[in-house]
Amino acid sequence: MKSTIHYCLAALLAGAFTAAAGTLAQFRTTFGDIEVELYDQDKPMTVRNFKRLVESGAYLNTFFHRLEPGFVIQGGGFATPARYTTNLFAPPWLYLQGVPNFGNITNEFRVGRRLSNTNGTIAMAKTSDPNSANSQFFFSLGDNSLSLDNTNNSGGFTVFGHVVRDANQLLSMFNAMSYWHGVVPMGVLFPSDSLATNLFKTLPVTFDGAYYPRYGDLLFVDISLLQVAVKSIASGKEISWNSAASMTNIVEFTTNLPPVWNTLLRTNGTGGRLAVVDAAATPRRFYRVRVE
Repeated sequence: MKSTIHYCLAALLAGAFTAAAGTLAQFRTTFGDIEVELYDQDKPMTVRNFKRLVESGAYLNTFFHRLEPGFVIQGGGFATPARYTTNLFAPPWLYLQGVPNFGNITNEFRVGRRLSNTNGTIAMAKTSDPNSANSQFFFSLGDNSLSLDNTNNSGGFTVFGHVVRDANQLLSMFNAMSYWHGVVPMGVLFPSDSLATNLFKTLPVTFDGAYYPRYGDLLFVDISLLQVAVKSIASGKEISWNSAASMTNIVEFTTNLPPVWNTLLRTNGTGGRLAVVDAAATPRRFYRVRVE
């Protein structure tokens, strides 16, 4: 069965400018992938901070540490070098690390368009201080606009993207989980430990049952940016993108709207940045990159 990921669409209008969709980020988990379009234009500081964290490697070996079905699934705060070990995920937390960040950012809830915390959006986590967000993020698993849009005088939690592809319906799967069925109430297992009773009290895991979780059971998430850029060069238009490794990456173009897509290039992705030149580019041509 084939699945298509539309990484980005760039429109070349009269050769004068390039209008691109927002940066797309891919969240890869044990259960499948989620593709998210980021709001580069509306929430510039928030997106820039998130992209900087991804590109710096800050999110390596991170995992979702909080799951409240019907509400949120949260990550970006903790990582471990013991990702593949069978050690228990338990006090004294010998293999637990905090995610490095670049400091707190200004709340942008009231910057650009008003974007509510509705189902399928991604937002930055923060404390009661509106300007305390740094690396933690969460996906809304329901309509949280009433509870998360108006948390203080500076507005609510800043939404900086939305899910555009969830092939395995992971958000629905998260909503179907419960205690001892994909969610471990760590406070029950370790009632005298503050991390267990607070940060990890609704810990998502990859197993079903009332077991002590091991590091390998955590719901890890790997994040990469799938950026597409189009620029004019002497020999035509250069389309470049961050390729998906070991998959067929397809660059397509159309001159019509509604689009009729034509293949410009089919190539095996390396995981690095690739480029192709469209020597026959016309003044009006649209491009996209997808994965099969």
